Amino acid sequence: MKTNTSLQTNNSTMKVKFIILILFYCQAVFSQTVISGKVTDKKGEPIVGVNIYLKGTYDGASTDADGNYKIKTELQGNQILVVSCIGYKTCEKEMEVTGGSIFLDIVIKESNSQLNAVVITAGSFEASDEKKSVIMKPLDIVTTAGGLADIPSAINTLPGTQMVGEEGKLFVRGGDSYETRTFIDGMIVDKPYESTTPDVPSRGRFSPFLFKGTIFSSGGYSAEYGQALSSALILQTTDLPSESVSGISLMSVGVGASHTQRWQKSSVSVSADYFNLTPYFNLFKQDFDWQEAPKGIGGSLSFRQKTGKDGLIKFYSQVSHGKSKLRYPNYMDVATTNDINLNDDNGYFNATYRDLYGKKWISNGGVSYTFNVDDTKIEQDEIKEKTKSLQFKYNLACLLSEDIKIKFGGDVWNRQFSQDYFDSKRNENFFSDFTDNISSVFVEAEFMINGKFAARVGGRAEYSSLLKESNLSPRISLAYKTGKKSQVSLAYGTFFQSPNDHYLEFNRDLSFEKATHYILNYQIIKNNRTFRIEVFYKDYKNLVKYDSLYLYDPSAYNNFGKGYARGIDIFWRDNSFGNHDYWISYSYIDTKRNYRDYPVSATPTFVSNHNLSVVYKHYISKISSQIGMTYRFASGRTYINPNNPDFLSDKTKAYNDLSFNLSYLTNLWGNFTIVYFSVNNILGLDNVFGYQYSLTPDSNGNYNSFAVTPGAKRFLFLGIFISL
Repeated sequence: MKTNTSLQTNNSTMKVKFIILILFYCQAVFSQTVISGKVTDKKGEPIVGVNIYLKGTYDGASTDADGNYKIKTELQGNQILVVSCIGYKTCEKEMEVTGGSIFLDIVIKESNSQLNAVVITAGSFEASDEKKSVIMKPLDIVTTAGGLADIPSAINTLPGTQMVGEEGKLFVRGGDSYETRTFIDGMIVDKPYESTTPDVPSRGRFSPFLFKGTIFSSGGYSAEYGQALSSALILQTTDLPSESVSGISLMSVGVGASHTQRWQKSSVSVSADYFNLTPYFNLFKQDFDWQEAPKGIGGSLSFRQKTGKDGLIKFYSQVSHGKSKLRYPNYMDVATTNDINLNDDNGYFNATYRDLYGKKWISNGGVSYTFNVDDTKIEQDEIKEKTKSLQFKYNLACLLSEDIKIKFGGDVWNRQFSQDYFDSKRNENFFSDFTDNISSVFVEAEFMINGKFAARVGGRAEYSSLLKESNLSPRISLAYKTGKKSQVSLAYGTFFQSPNDHYLEFNRDLSFEKATHYILNYQIIKNNRTFRIEVFYKDYKNLVKYDSLYLYDPSAYNNFGKGYARGIDIFWRDNSFGNHDYWISYSYIDTKRNYRDYPVSATPTFVSNHNLSVVYKHYISKISSQIGMTYRFASGRTYINPNNPDFLSDKTKAYNDLSFNLSYLTNLWGNFTIVYFSVNNILGLDNVFGYQYSLTPDSNGNYNSFAVTPGAKRFLFLGIFISL
């Protein structure tokens, strides 16, 4: 029995159109004016990787190894050329664009606060254009081969993550996927992944184009964020877009359209998309027994409004509906099958406001709401799960000086969960629900001494009305510069999380699960090359154990579980030469847990001891194209084999995947157009994610099984994205 690919189950695929447009606007070649020159520092040394673009547009370039740049544009008239580089002061130059060639050499100055200052990096990878500690750029998230413009897929090429192909979610440093929380503009997202049927990988619900920055914290994250044992994915949405634009996408999996209207102090963006995998499945045979191929519709609306000099209101909403039907092995006896019919409805709403009072106070507040209904029918049985989540949050930051910052605030998070299960054999309904109000406060101080030593010290306190329990989480992060371009960082903290919904529906007297993180990090960034090595240790306590999941007996659930995770993460990136860029990530982890229904401590089924990613990108200016390749390796994972008396002692074979993508810029009917093609597992390797066994033996006392594998050896995607 086989699984599907992550692209096949998510209407967020439609939003690839935005990502590809952003990528190639930055490298536009059909132009009337050529702006070129060289960027140097005050000593006359060339600077590599400087971003140069015309303000309010996507026309731009980056300097090569000799500091040279070249921009082609169709714009005319007065324009402002923006020059920015991490560690240097951003400068703007006015110019008249009239066609032909313009030669302009530029000298930029170092920014002491950015270039020489120490920054806290332990446990954190940041993708933005604002800090010198950046490991990835925003465009890296959307142009990585094999990622298909999915944020979790791109993050999974970083060290600390696990390759769990049948899930498609983030599994970080020995933690389950539910132990990683997603935040948008500081607000929690309760259902960040698309709902899927068993062993079909999910995708993130949100397009990377929405965000200007991404922080992936594999541990030791800020006290501002809670309710996550292992990791935090922190996303910051874009502010006002630069201009009005419309787009149409025609793809092998569906169609989509979008429009953004920009005014002087406000903007509105709308999008709609439809996907249907039936034509694709008819063209390319799938091993998965689909009765109705995944299909769905979705749309989004966002609004931005500047208020006064520094205030900004943001509103974002997204709704989607998806459905699918497949024939899947019966969990009691995998030799037989059941029809599984899934209908999913989801809505997410987020509104935030920020403002600056005087020169020292920064105010941030917001509200978010999640609504999700998963209606699953298994033959005549039906399970309907509803989740409603409402959060209010507010915090203040005070800049006491250039080197000292204090931040404090709190939030209230209301969660409602219900499950209605109809058992056709008994002709009975089983209903359970709960409501939990989680309130929290936090305070955190950041300070710097002589640009060589930085510290972030804080704490977080939470109270759960359902658990009738409170917790206190200290957090400490330190960093010290060991050289002009290198530093060492340390992080320590305790992290709490409420038990999974499927545990709380049966026992409301459980306690918070707990993890303690210890992290040591060394990082050096020099000449557009980054080397980073990090060792970590995590201690888990109060994990939930049970006799059997979905057992309607509260006494069968307790907090006696425990575990540990320890390992080393290594990262190397080199984008110092021309149009080439690559990075290598390697992780080793040793972890065991005694939780759930485990009889002994063992390595969980979602953990590979070794994970390796190699990502390569190359832009070919002569043919206006970019190619990308990603290789991923993961050692074998454990699986439960009831025919073997040794618990979780069997392992799958190693996972290998080589993915490829190609993007070509052209002009179609007078409109800027991108042709995009991608394929995963181009070598056609046979990968196995695990094995599923029957819960009951056959007449010979053996337990039948089937291999969980991708739905097809390869997945091909073709899209045409037209900018009007």
